[in-house]
Amino acid sequence: MRITSIIAAAAALAVTTPALAQQQQEEPSRGEQILRGVLDVLTGRDQQQEQPQQADPVAVPQGSLEAVLAHPRRDADRARDAYRHPAETLEFFDVRPGMTVVDYMPATGWYSRVLIPYLGREGNYIGLNPELHPDLTGYWDMYRNASSRIPSDARDWVGLEGARVYGLNTDDELASFAGTADRVLIFREIHNMRRFGWFHDSMVAIRTLLKDDGLLGVVQHRARATAPVDYTLGDNGYQRQEDVIRLMAVYGFELVAASEINANPRDPADWERGVWSLPPSYAGAAEGSRERTRRAEIGESDRMTLLFRKVS
Repeated sequence: MRITSIIAAAAALAVTTPALAQQQQEEPSRGEQILRGVLDVLTGRDQQQEQPQQADPVAVPQGSLEAVLAHPRRDADRARDAYRHPAETLEFFDVRPGMTVVDYMPATGWYSRVLIPYLGREGNYIGLNPELHPDLTGYWDMYRNASSRIPSDARDWVGLEGARVYGLNTDDELASFAGTADRVLIFREIHNMRRFGWFHDSMVAIRTLLKDDGLLGVVQHRARATAPVDYTLGDNGYQRQEDVIRLMAVYGFELVAASEINANPRDPADWERGVWSLPPSYAGAAEGSRERTRRAEIGESDRMTLLFRKVS
């Protein structure tokens, strides 16, 4: 009976004068907004497994990015804003509500808790994980079975708020998602892509998912330009900026712009234990030690922030 009443209400809303119909195309009425929310809950929108819409990005009334960043669910995340600069970074990558955005290796959801609510109800969030070797277990198990794991994790992160959520592994069938993404974002994962052999398959998947005019945003721990090659192959976390630009060019991505938003000139980027020597890991620096204090004053790693465009 409840479903029947809602369907009847939907039919009533659909009967409008031509003038009102034109107005509703431009901006949904309050009744339509309420009805949409009720239908989402009753039809299990939280399952979120259908193909993402391919409509052009539109501005939707989901509040400002500043409001998303200030939400209480981010209380534990906010300490790292000073190093990750999410507002400035997403602005540089030109991420807007209503887009379809691929987040490569979302892990525990630090950026997911920003992107999903910010993209809004007209947006789509796709978490993309690499295919893992069977021997890579423990911590890495969180990246398996993305199609079910990521939507489930998203409900824990943000409830039913914001964008539709999908999960993919790079070895999944991607045809139904091909050419739907406005943006792909890779946050501090280039080193893992290289050291674990994920780079090729991941970049092919990224090209498949991106629209022809889509953009790829990269934030990555940055080695010194003169760093030895052996130090920058992946195991230390740091990558030379020019190497990343050249690798992207091999897969058909041209550099559009570079930013120093996430730079930290205090980082010497030559740690014996790699980037994990710095906060928050402090590898090799005991708690309460003078060395730990010194590293805390340096802060998190120096990072490149690069924007690429997919080319033919």
